[in-house]
Amino acid sequence: MSKRGLPTDFKLRHDQHYVEQLATRSVGAPIGRLVPIDRLEPNPGQPRVEIGDLTELIASIKSVGVLEPLLVRPAEIGGRFMIISGERRYRASLAAGLQELPCIEMHVDDRTVAEIALIENLQRKDLTPFEESEGLEALATRYGYTHEMIAQRIGKSRSTITEALSIATLPADVKDMCRRADISSKSLLLQVVRLKDHDQQVAFVERIRKQGMTRDEARAARKPEASSRPRPYEFRYQPTSREFSIQLRFRRAEVSDGELADALRSALREVEERLNGNVKG
Repeated sequence: MSKRGLPTDFKLRHDQHYVEQLATRSVGAPIGRLVPIDRLEPNPGQPRVEIGDLTELIASIKSVGVLEPLLVRPAEIGGRFMIISGERRYRASLAAGLQELPCIEMHVDDRTVAEIALIENLQRKDLTPFEESEGLEALATRYGYTHEMIAQRIGKSRSTITEALSIATLPADVKDMCRRADISSKSLLLQVVRLKDHDQQVAFVERIRKQGMTRDEARAARKPEASSRPRPYEFRYQPTSREFSIQLRFRRAEVSDGELADALRSALREVEERLNGNVKG
């Protein structure tokens, strides 16, 4: 078990035997059983708001039953259980008319319940980039997950996690603009994220909306936007003989002639002091 309570090798995806793993652990002693469906209740803290279309799942359950047990925890009311993972299966089973469901009973605290619910929610194929980024951000900020830990738990690459989390950094008004403009492609949103200036992001979202850009078009259009930021001031000098060249770069974009002259004099003094033996080198 991790210090947050979730098993360190716990995965809800890409691991067909995760329920068996849980069932054989000595910590928490999970118990597999069939539970009457009227004794199950959804998790009131479920992070998933939209359940989605259950038509295909209902048809599958009617045909072959529930193949993956639900994870449940004993509820405060005796004899009842709260669903930790599997609310879609539960709702589809209700619609299919099942009387009982296969469940794995776990004795875990509220924190672990929330972690498991978030991780399961992140396995959905129909997540929008905003839903994904918000779920990942919750794991990182509430429970101290690193990008590498999240990648291991949900079976995605670390770079994918980092990209998804970057979408959560967009200002709220820019996110709202994207939603209103129906910009829901992760690749397009990442082009917006990579513009760090708020005003540039707003202008770029409006441009995508008007022009209906693809990812490649947005990427090409973003480069001039990014390069429009003020560049550091540079002074270059090379004599006609081309025997040497001088390059002086400032950290700011605007430098007066007086400041340039002061900088050159400062460099000259450094050279003269070296010649006089006051500075080693």
